[in-house]
Amino acid sequence: MNMFARRMRASAVAAVLCLSAAVPGLAFADPMRVAFGDIATVESLHLLAALERAKEKGVDVQVTFLKSEDIAAQAVVSGQADIGIGGPYALLQKVKAPIRIFLQLSKLQFYPVVNTEFYKEWKDLNGQEIAVHSRGSGTEAIMQLMADKNGIAYSNISYVPGAEVRTGALLQGNVKATIVDSSGKRILEKEAPGKFAFLPLGEVAATDEALFANTDYLSKNTKDVEILVEAILTTWREVAADPKATIALREKYKLLPDATPEMVADIDPYFAEAAATLPLNGGGEDAAKDDFDFYTVSGALEGKAADLKVEDFWDLTALNAVLAKIGTK
Repeated sequence: MNMFARRMRASAVAAVLCLSAAVPGLAFADPMRVAFGDIATVESLHLLAALERAKEKGVDVQVTFLKSEDIAAQAVVSGQADIGIGGPYALLQKVKAPIRIFLQLSKLQFYPVVNTEFYKEWKDLNGQEIAVHSRGSGTEAIMQLMADKNGIAYSNISYVPGAEVRTGALLQGNVKATIVDSSGKRILEKEAPGKFAFLPLGEVAATDEALFANTDYLSKNTKDVEILVEAILTTWREVAADPKATIALREKYKLLPDATPEMVADIDPYFAEAAATLPLNGGGEDAAKDDFDFYTVSGALEGKAADLKVEDFWDLTALNAVLAKIGTK
């Protein structure tokens, strides 16, 4: 597939993209600057559609696509962006920045994979190099957790942003052990059946990506944040009810206009699988507690899960207001 080549071109530099022009007739306040530590792909179609819906409601969303979650988080901490997309738990604890998560976008759904020419099972990775998405990411947390569970230690962890990039690196032989998403899993099974083995993971309940922002921004932009949260939750529920809705949303908002035929063909199977895992109520306190359990065990968070406080990591104000309006699922 051409997704790998496209991802490599896009992640070579930080690409800035404003999702659409200002809607005629609407008077916007200051723009909502969103930093996304990835690029726009099939997997983010529903999010792109939700951002467009927020724009229709008068929020001037401007997205900057960056090559890693670390850079996106730094943009929020430094004030260069208002809202970040990623998994900032380690940042929140270690830097103690006035940043809070306010919406869960997705849960971890990844597949540790090895080239069977070199490895067959977890114990074979003892003393070997692996590749994950980025420092502090859910992919790193999973691989560290599984190392602990299997009594092994990696010789080195390489940071390779983008599941498609890691998938392509496996196919080209540049990476021998890594972790991919469901699209990458399907590509590997199709392009090289039998060459790769997916290692057992067990039950993992934790946040993959979330929205986070400076507490000052959240308090001063309550209306815009609530519009954004409602746009995302209503889109998530629509896609969960009918995964094919994503195709219609792409056409309506003219999203990913440069998508290859292979990418377009991947939309339906990807969302048919992903729809069942979408957090329809935005995560909230339950998600925070699941995250504390997972990220303390994996080492991304220090201390005991029971000692961590939701309010130190999450601001539930906007989410609770929206749920009171649209109900829970």
